Amino acid sequence: MKRDIKNKPCMRHHAVLRPHPISPGMTVDQVIESSMFAYNAGQFRKACELFVKGMIKEDVRIGVSLAGALTPAGLGRSCLIPLLKAGMIDWIVSTGANLYHDLHYVLGYEFCEGYAHADDAKLREKGIIRIYDIFMNYEALLDTDNFVRDTLRRKRSYFEKNAPCSSADIHAVLGSEIIKRKPRLKDQSLLAAAYEAGVPIHTSSPADSSIGMNVAALILENKPIPMDTHRDINEVTSYVYDIKSNGGKSAVLILGGGSPKNFVLQTEPHIQEVLGLPEAGHDFFIQFTDARPDTGGLSGATPSEAVSWGKVDPAALHKTIVAYGDCSLMLPFFVSYVLNKSGTRPSSRLYEKRAGLVKRLKEDYRKIRNNSK
Repeated sequence: MKRDIKNKPCMRHHAVLRPHPISPGMTVDQVIESSMFAYNAGQFRKACELFVKGMIKEDVRIGVSLAGALTPAGLGRSCLIPLLKAGMIDWIVSTGANLYHDLHYVLGYEFCEGYAHADDAKLREKGIIRIYDIFMNYEALLDTDNFVRDTLRRKRSYFEKNAPCSSADIHAVLGSEIIKRKPRLKDQSLLAAAYEAGVPIHTSSPADSSIGMNVAALILENKPIPMDTHRDINEVTSYVYDIKSNGGKSAVLILGGGSPKNFVLQTEPHIQEVLGLPEAGHDFFIQFTDARPDTGGLSGATPSEAVSWGKVDPAALHKTIVAYGDCSLMLPFFVSYVLNKSGTRPSSRLYEKRAGLVKRLKEDYRKIRNNSK
């Protein structure tokens, strides 16, 4: 007797996988929707759909973390700036490397296609820096260092007036200086584009980068920048607390892992565990990573594990996606899909609102403390 698979109870509630033949002229979003159904391809498609259908709403605030060095690979210009200009990024936490290398472009330097198995001793002799298979001129580092120190020296009065500042202030000053010096190149710089859009960029470990080393050099010149990295914690936390307190939702898009991933996620434990304010966790979670969860590292920690820390709302676990792979490969397709499937979203301009948001966080924290005495 012929068995009718369609009537099997275990199959009745599941979507049938029916990929369509790929044909000439198909757009990226058409390929993703018609042929990416299983394994990490399926997870990637679900991440694209979750971002478009759930995250890019006006009552959802999107924090993005950038690990490693994505900007030398061109992902700042090709992917992050278009996403930012479309209003789909509200705040950023990045490694210092992404922001430092972002500056090379506007100073006239380019990254070149190299090869991973080069003789690094010979590259050193020729003044060539290697980032895996990307080559760059050593002079770019020296000129960028001078640009950073010169800009921060001249802006010391601003920093002293607003002391202590957070890393977002340093990055905003660098972004505004790019627009001032090289206005025609502002759309090629993540720092400049973020400043213009009012999107704050934070660094979770400010001293762990060349920008941080140049800030350290100013201390030796007796011209220190009055920065308090703990302000960054309260500022990023206030972005999340504000939207959640007003009935909205918080979303995180995690590119890679590392310290930036933890910094965007620890906003919720800071609210709940440390400050004692009522909250449940982030509402959306998308991560692109090549890190395994079984090594115990934060980079590979799953959304489910994050629930146990209060980082992700248990009720929102179905709105979390991890797609495993290389960000340099996945991000261009992701951004193409998002821009093809959606319009623009108004910028929340959080950089300019930070003082008021932190003030409210502080007031509510004080109320909780006073009521507990």
